[in-house]
Amino acid sequence: MLQRRLLAALLLALGTVQAAELRVITHSSFELPKELIAGFERQTGAHVSVIKAGDAGEMVNKLILTRANPVADVVYGIDNTLIGKARAADILDTRQPGLPAVKEVLPGAVSIDYGYVTLNYDKAWFASHKKALPKTLDDLTRPEWRGLLVVENPATSSTGLGFLLSTIEQLGEDPAFAFWGRLKSNGLKVVKSWSEAYNTEFTRNGGSRPIVLSYATSPAAEVFYSKTKQSDSPTGNLLLPGAVFRQVEGAALLKGGKQRELGERFIAFLRSVPVQQALQTSMWMYPVSDGVALHPVYRFAQTPRAHQSPSDERIRQQVPGWISRWTRTVLR
Repeated sequence: MLQRRLLAALLLALGTVQAAELRVITHSSFELPKELIAGFERQTGAHVSVIKAGDAGEMVNKLILTRANPVADVVYGIDNTLIGKARAADILDTRQPGLPAVKEVLPGAVSIDYGYVTLNYDKAWFASHKKALPKTLDDLTRPEWRGLLVVENPATSSTGLGFLLSTIEQLGEDPAFAFWGRLKSNGLKVVKSWSEAYNTEFTRNGGSRPIVLSYATSPAAEVFYSKTKQSDSPTGNLLLPGAVFRQVEGAALLKGGKQRELGERFIAFLRSVPVQQALQTSMWMYPVSDGVALHPVYRFAQTPRAHQSPSDERIRQQVPGWISRWTRTVLR
């Protein structure tokens, strides 16, 4: 009788033990197959809580505001436009997990994927309006293309910031801001996030803007998600000189996080082959790990021959001032 009572008490105690919780903060575009996350949870015995915090710029701002009491243990989706800001704010753990080196380096974090920020256009809209495509950045400021472009705010969106950086790298600082002033006068629309720009304002999704700031892989995504078989993508890339930025995304442990060991295992999990394969059609980014084959639908994507991306050090030093100047130029 006593043994049975002790066993019952032990089972009751074990039932009350809760699985460790790993808090992962991400941008709103984060998406992985549920079975992969579930597999990580089974392997570690932990529960993964994914916190979506808006676009990447908003996410970093939130982490800075809550650094005294961190809301997460790991961040995913921080990129080379924002890593300098995060490091300056001292929100990242200086001891990041050591994983095999890859070509795409993200100082202060572990690189997970990469892609190219660029302009997309709606092929059907341009065909029906019998309008030529712009061939240069300056074309976008001309009356023929007035009111056609929507971009994301670089203060809140890493996509928007990437485009700002590519224009500065191509044109030079003062000419770039003069270009942005002309864009504003030519009916430029600015929105908060990538999802708002692409899913609301782009003509492919019922909006009024046939040119949108997105990614070079977006035409492949259009084919992948189509309900009917497509032999070609309904959208194309405008790989204009000064409109292509190479973005490297990564993950990092957060200073003050509660689950360091689990966080390290999760970052290694993001580098695993199944995740590196899955992110190609969930987040539409290229894998950084060697030996991971590209999904066949990527034949509808384009890998730009060139990109206009400032150095990491220049981004770290100049971005706060550039964002401030852009805000004065475009939003006031």
